[in-house]
Amino acid sequence: MAFETNKFSVIKKKRLEKSQFSVECTIDTNVDIEKILSICYTANVENVEILNGTINFGGNLDVCVIFLSTDGEIGTINSSCPFSSKFEDSQISVSDKANIKLNIDDCRVESVGGQTIKLSLVCTQSATLVTTKEVEHVESGDENSFQKEDEIKVFAFVGQSKETFVENSTLSIKEPIKRLISSDSQATIKSIECGENFVSVSGEVVSRVLYLTEKERFESAYIIDAFKEELAVEGATKESLAEGLAVVKQNQIKCEIETLEKGVDLKISIPVEICVNVFEEKSQEVLKDIYSTKNELKISTESFDMTEKLSNDFFEAKIDGTLSLDEDKPRVDKILFVGGTNLSQTNAYVKDEEVFIEGICKTNVIYLNDETNSLNSVIVEVPFVVSEKANTSCENPVVEADISVYDVDVVVKKGREFYFDAKLKVGLSFDCEAVGAVVSKIEAGAELEEKDCALELVFASAGQDSWDIAKELKTSEEFVCLQNPELKFPLEKDENIVLFYQKK
Repeated sequence: MAFETNKFSVIKKKRLEKSQFSVECTIDTNVDIEKILSICYTANVENVEILNGTINFGGNLDVCVIFLSTDGEIGTINSSCPFSSKFEDSQISVSDKANIKLNIDDCRVESVGGQTIKLSLVCTQSATLVTTKEVEHVESGDENSFQKEDEIKVFAFVGQSKETFVENSTLSIKEPIKRLISSDSQATIKSIECGENFVSVSGEVVSRVLYLTEKERFESAYIIDAFKEELAVEGATKESLAEGLAVVKQNQIKCEIETLEKGVDLKISIPVEICVNVFEEKSQEVLKDIYSTKNELKISTESFDMTEKLSNDFFEAKIDGTLSLDEDKPRVDKILFVGGTNLSQTNAYVKDEEVFIEGICKTNVIYLNDETNSLNSVIVEVPFVVSEKANTSCENPVVEADISVYDVDVVVKKGREFYFDAKLKVGLSFDCEAVGAVVSKIEAGAELEEKDCALELVFASAGQDSWDIAKELKTSEEFVCLQNPELKFPLEKDENIVLFYQKK
């Protein structure tokens, strides 16, 4: 006996084990530094090499340092510190795709000496592998076998596309400015739609600028720009599903100041890299059951894991918190400005039909103390939990979240109590892990004895259908139904079924 086997493909996502690494960063300032006031940092993965068992990757940690010079001037320096790291796992294959995320959990000032700043940054790396798995299954038998087929839903990988575009943003300031101190941008994807051989990605770029006016006032502003980009993906259709990630290339942001008759226009060019993975949902026919009229069959089944791509979502939220200034710190008489804001996501999960995002938001507050006539800074650290109704039907989905923070505000009361609030833009992606099973192997056993009786009586139970009875008797469903036209299947009650055979 011969049975035909075939293969179909499914996707399987695997979360690699999280780990930490440190990056030592030395920054030359070209000016003598008295103290560090604020540090803002982001991580950009620039290159990825996937080998069997290993993922090597590298990039830059982009750092913006606001400092006080020995001359009493507030200055800014932007620097990129290169890094490299890797993941090791026996299940990594050279054909996989990898989505790598970095969180900068801590940034310590190791030393400030002369015109050099030395920082130590602690990063947490996490990654998701997108793997294509081939599932081998028995597809058909021979002329002596009868088979029942089933239809299952599987998700297959279509393709990946990566593109960088430049978002040109403009902020009109109604008065002259003395100096632009800092700017940083974040991008969030709000929606992804697939079309014929392309993916449309919509989202927002949030930019924050801090500047000093000619009247020696520190001012900050947020600019929110919407974007919509199309990426070519061969094989995508309107029914395809996609996931995406948008990352701002901080070290490539360009700012220009155009002086006007009244005030200035601040023009910012923001490079944003978008990467999308596209999947398709397919119906796959598999063998559910089979029997032979000539031989006993030994049937082996095999289970397989796969990932179902479910949905994307977006919501906005507000966070707040408080901080009491340590007693050894000078009291706050006036807040000059809020410096860099850094956000680290620690967890994302679904519970009771709600999605919860946990993290820590840190912002730098620069303030004056009148008693000592000194300029000081403090980090306001706020743990947060935000939630929204989960847009998914899966009972236990895996959640990926990308967060942008904006409209950060800090006020002080009684000189020692900080009150913090900010808004978040949260992009979400949901996946569900599923298990399927197929007939993977059939072996022919002993030949069946030929029937030598003229009739056969079968005691059938309620609920059995013609397939169950035919399989038990090693004959065809057609023969069972022709011999018992008065019966309706599946049986509503127990029945005695008689089959007549014509002797050769």
